[in-house]
Amino acid sequence: MTTPPTPMDTVTLERRIDAPPDTVFAFLTDREKWLSWLGEDGVFSIAPGGSYRVRVPGGAVASGRFTVVEPPRRMVFSWGWESGPVPVPPGGSTVEITLAPIPGGTLLRLVHSGLPTTEACEAQAESWQHHVDRLASLAEGHDPGPDPWSSGPEV
Repeated sequence: MTTPPTPMDTVTLERRIDAPPDTVFAFLTDREKWLSWLGEDGVFSIAPGGSYRVRVPGGAVASGRFTVVEPPRRMVFSWGWESGPVPVPPGGSTVEITLAPIPGGTLLRLVHSGLPTTEACEAQAESWQHHVDRLASLAEGHDPGPDPWSSGPEV
């Protein structure tokens, strides 16, 4: 379920995932698993102060820094675009993902704050919904298939 974005600020998304927090958290901290749901190629140093740069489906490049990595319950990182249609500079916004154990799985809560416009909120809400759906499918042991937003094979 996606909460309507607050104009010029924040997107919040919650999703129940039928897998334990440890399993879900691995999709946030393992490069290959991260790329399976949110990327086509990327470089990651997943630790507080570490950086990342990822080419997402469609070819845009996002980058930022990890500020909090608390397995298996919380991750916070800055987010922005080196290239792409959303006007958020690298590191210009913040994404916080929390994982709470619930009966039979995990409640994932994603909050993307610091977005500059309503249009940026709308674009990020659509993008996060798409990618979190893929993350949930993978964490639950399903194959979501090729990402329809993908720009094609890696070069």
